[in-house]
Amino acid sequence: MLLKENIPIQYIFGKIRKEMLLVSVYAVLIVILYENFHFTRISIPIAVPTILGTVISLLLAFKSNQAYDRWWEARTIWGAIVNDSRSLTRQLLTFVDSPYGHAEEKAFCEKMAKRQIAWCYSLSKHLRKQDAMADLDKWLTSEDLEHIRNYSNVPVALLELQGQDLRNAYKLGWINEFQQVELDKTLTRFSNEMGGCERIKNTVFPATYGVYIHFSLVLFILLLPFGLIEFFGIAEIPLVIAIASSFFLIEKMAIHLQDPFENKPTDTPTTTISQTIERDILQMLKEHCPPKAQAGGSFGNSKIFYIL
Repeated sequence: MLLKENIPIQYIFGKIRKEMLLVSVYAVLIVILYENFHFTRISIPIAVPTILGTVISLLLAFKSNQAYDRWWEARTIWGAIVNDSRSLTRQLLTFVDSPYGHAEEKAFCEKMAKRQIAWCYSLSKHLRKQDAMADLDKWLTSEDLEHIRNYSNVPVALLELQGQDLRNAYKLGWINEFQQVELDKTLTRFSNEMGGCERIKNTVFPATYGVYIHFSLVLFILLLPFGLIEFFGIAEIPLVIAIASSFFLIEKMAIHLQDPFENKPTDTPTTTISQTIERDILQMLKEHCPPKAQAGGSFGNSKIFYIL
């Protein structure tokens, strides 16, 4: 997620530099032809591009709202993951009989809590099509690592291990039947939240929807100079560039927001959220918490930082 106070103008317009170069060349070409060749003196009523621009504005507004809804739903799901991760650790430390009095029970609580940290990081990487097993050895035992290697969906394998340990704890008498049910409900919520993220990831906007809007936008920009040149002359060049920039930026914003798990600066910051979960769980376990990390890039003399 971009940190807004550090976003340089180069980054913003860098997203549409190719489109703006083409628009600039086109606008200049129309002026040259209009001023020097009489047979190209074509003008159309300004109402024509105005009506088309109004229709495109409504379509872009609808697309932007839908894209933001997807991004916000992803952020809401990960907010629920934070809450449920804290709840799971709290339940382990309060439900299990004397977790700090017996070594086996304490080890059980720590194992499940740290496995939850691993689950968050693996889900983040799984959604971004990265190696979901990377850097999990610090949280998992060798037996757990060997088990999850047989699965293509690592988060599912980790939830299975959580359920198995929960069943064993019940059989050993560390938790009662009611506590087992409550802990299992928490694990079920994790499964539902993972399914919600995968639904967003795997459900894309229909290709024809984006193509039709983009085609209409290109048609609008092609007509725009002919509606402005009769009134503004050469001044239509900056006007066309400014208007086209606004429409292209809105279109790009919607395209970036509609896919919140693509490992981009505009993503839902799942890595940072996982780091927050790691910090809280380790503090609840009375262990040291490592500092957070930020990603970033440079643009000339400016720097932009973002949290993933």
